[in-house]
Order: sequence, then structure tokens, then C-alpha cells
Amino acid sequence: MTTLETRPPLPPFTRDSAIQKVRLAEDGWNARDPQRVSLAYTADSRWRNRAEFVEGREQIVQFLARKWAKELDYRLIKELWAFEGNRIAVRYAYEWHDDSGNWFRSYGNENWEFDENGLMARRFACINDLPIKPEERKFHWPLGRRPDDHPGLSELGL
Repeated sequence: MTTLETRPPLPPFTRDSAIQKVRLAEDGWNARDPQRVSLAYTADSRWRNRAEFVEGREQIVQFLARKWAKELDYRLIKELWAFEGNRIAVRYAYEWHDDSGNWFRSYGNENWEFDENGLMARRFACINDLPIKPEERKFHWPLGRRPDDHPGLSELGL
């Protein structure tokens, strides 16, 4: 017997369910567990991340493992931008440092398309990295999930 994978909330999205989907994605990425994160995507999910093209869960796991090995102390905030049917657009920012202690804030936009089971089938990401000084950091929660009372991007003026 085959178990059908589902990842609620399911499309078509309402404003509330789209906001919930965005927060669940943020929480997953902040856990920095490539295998766990990959399960939110279809087995044949296709990505464009900057200039890199990724296809399927195995490549997603490899991509994320490389990403988080380079982007140390990664902390991410995502915010809903728009939604319709089975698609969601988000904007986000994350802070991280390299192995030399140089800090960055990376800004980006993503377009997501979900299958009927709530798994992301396509992800298109555009990202820019801005070097910042340690005292310019805005994301100071302990590694992992962003606390509910921590400001989001709009509240932080980002």
C-alpha cells in the first residue's frame, strides 16, 4: 500500500493558509536539516536558486548541506508577498557569516508552486548578499525557529 504524502495546508490557499505555509517553510529552513526540509518538496521538485538548477530531493539535500556548511549561524525570516490558487510569492531575508567571520544579510524573493498534496513542486529564488557589520545584525534569536514575538521583515524595516 502506498502512503500519499501530504503537507498541509493544501491549495487552493487563502490568505491565512498562505501565511501559515510561509511560516512553516521558514521554520523548516531555520532548523537547517537538509533531509527534513527536502520532505516538503515533491520527489521531482525543480528549483532555480540564484544561478543553480536543482532537481529532485537528493539534489535538494546536497544543495542545502552545502549551503548551511557555508552559511554559518543562518537565521531566516520569510514574509508572504502574494498568493493565488496553488502559488505563493514570498520575500525574505536571512543573516549568516562565513568561516572568516564576515557577516551578510541576504535578501530574496521566491515563487512557489505546489501540487494538490501541498508539496512544493517548483521553487524559483532570486537572492542578493549584502555585507554587514556584526553590530548591524537584526536577527538575534537562538539558532532554530524564530520566536513568535520576534519582529518580521516589515516590522524591522526590511
